[in-house]
Amino acid sequence: MASGGSSDAEAELRRGFKALAVTRPDPAAAVYEVRLSRPAQRNALSPDSFAEIPRAMALLDRVPAARAVVLSAAGPHFCAGIELGGPGNPLTAPFSRGADPAAAAEGLRRAILGMQAALTAVELCRKPVIAAVHGACVGGGVDLVAACDIRYCSKDATFVLKEVDMAIVADLGALQRLPRIVGYGNAADLALTGRRITAAEAKEMGLVSRVFDSKQELDAGVAKIAKEISEKSANAVMGTKAVLLRSRDITVEQGLEHVATWNSGMLRSNDLMEAIKAFMEKRKPVFSKL
Repeated sequence: MASGGSSDAEAELRRGFKALAVTRPDPAAAVYEVRLSRPAQRNALSPDSFAEIPRAMALLDRVPAARAVVLSAAGPHFCAGIELGGPGNPLTAPFSRGADPAAAAEGLRRAILGMQAALTAVELCRKPVIAAVHGACVGGGVDLVAACDIRYCSKDATFVLKEVDMAIVADLGALQRLPRIVGYGNAADLALTGRRITAAEAKEMGLVSRVFDSKQELDAGVAKIAKEISEKSANAVMGTKAVLLRSRDITVEQGLEHVATWNSGMLRSNDLMEAIKAFMEKRKPVFSKL
């Protein structure tokens, strides 16, 4: 990854990706789209995917023009999960006869931790990441969207955690994040049965915030929402994401202490003064750049 400031990050983004397409669909909006771009493979997560997702998120974190990120997918389906049959997959690599089992286990552990970190990069990006899901979202795809800040889907979307049917334990974040999103009972239902749920049921349990009638309406609706978020104070949006994530994993009392400390350093911002002034003048505020 290129080092340096935002211009380096923008130049790195222009160099492109193998498994992703990163674009700014509307030059007038401070919104970037990260699109899974392996439709022939139903956007299964390959070694390239796991290498490029954290790279894209880290770069967008540094680009001032990226105030919100939309995670979408090309083709008829969002994601078929981890690409089990592809080359370089440590989960399906043969175990050499005579190899040290402990060394092999440690190598597999490092590989799993690396894939976990790739999806956690979505959370680590300071900018809000909005998932736009259509078609099938399977296994690792559910892990990926669970790491996003907001999730929307089209009416044709389905979600399934297939790991239990493949005789493995889901290990890329769904078992850790889903209970906090849909509740323990719903997460256990999905993880232990491996059943496929519809968009309507996903909305009912809180996995997605809204269901759109078609992919076209999903794309347009999510673009509108992302643009609205991008027009708010970047400091307030990034701070809200940071405090939400921190508060998720600690007690209410600790969360209140954390946000008090955060705001003691961030509250007296130029953006706050501009928001008050714009409110008094009955106009749209013009917030500072990152």
